[in-house]
Amino acid sequence: MHNRVNSVKEKTFKSLDEQIEILRGKGLTIEDVDFAKEILLRENYFFLTGYRFLFMRSMADRRFLPGTTFEELYAMFIFDRQIRNILFKNILVVENNLKSILSYVVSKNHGFKEKNYLNPNNFVHDASRNRQINDLIHKMKRQININGKQHSATSHYLSHYGFIPLWIVVKVLSFGIVGELYTILQYDDKKEVATNFRIEMDILEEYLPILANYRNLCAHEDICYLNKSQSAITNTIYHNLLNIPKINGEYIYGKNDLFALIIILKRILEDSDFTMMLNELEYEINILSGKLNSISIDKVLDEMGFPLNYLDIRRMK
Repeated sequence: MHNRVNSVKEKTFKSLDEQIEILRGKGLTIEDVDFAKEILLRENYFFLTGYRFLFMRSMADRRFLPGTTFEELYAMFIFDRQIRNILFKNILVVENNLKSILSYVVSKNHGFKEKNYLNPNNFVHDASRNRQINDLIHKMKRQININGKQHSATSHYLSHYGFIPLWIVVKVLSFGIVGELYTILQYDDKKEVATNFRIEMDILEEYLPILANYRNLCAHEDICYLNKSQSAITNTIYHNLLNIPKINGEYIYGKNDLFALIIILKRILEDSDFTMMLNELEYEINILSGKLNSISIDKVLDEMGFPLNYLDIRRMK
């Protein structure tokens, strides 16, 4: 055991000059050294080199493709940041819509005080779900206790009325918790929420964890463009209308990649919001395309799961 620990190459601090030399040693072209140093200092060598994947010769030969420049690597980094910001603000719209609709439906059908929305009897009557229901109620109480006094709205209701109505409580609940809350609603409540999104109950249940995952990924500035979801989405009319190719009977795009998220947002966002989002994504893709030399934008789109005709989804009903 001791020998194995010693055999692991120890990571040590590297100066900016040393970082430049490491990148050059891997075949990256760096002409403006001062610019590269400034970016490495501000953005972090580790985070920046997380975008080298598309520029590598192969997974075996991890050197950069001939002619790859530092500016290209940085452009990829900035592109991911921009699309992450675009997606994040639109997922927040969905999050707010879900919290508003769900709290309205539950409050209308069961009452809006803690004794109502924290009452296990107001959720699905299924003995096999009892543990999940109790666990979720415990999580909700915990988030209310931790965050309730930090938000002006919740603390106001608590001090003036002695309770916090559900439509205020959702402010301090995470998207993940509210998404899970949807899964344990009674059938009629669940159907009413889904109908407001003009979507089937089981499909909404399928989409919410994926949206919550991307929300957290965007919030923590993780690499977004090549993220793959743990579960694939059910085939939609858009897969067919876009003529997405299949391999072994499965669509190659729009299943568990970034384009799957675009399909989810197409189905859940208002048309005007979706159109604006797609226009913004198109703009960033065009900007990146103009900055790439060693690879084509098609390679980036392929990694994102975007078919070349991805913009056609904008006018599809």
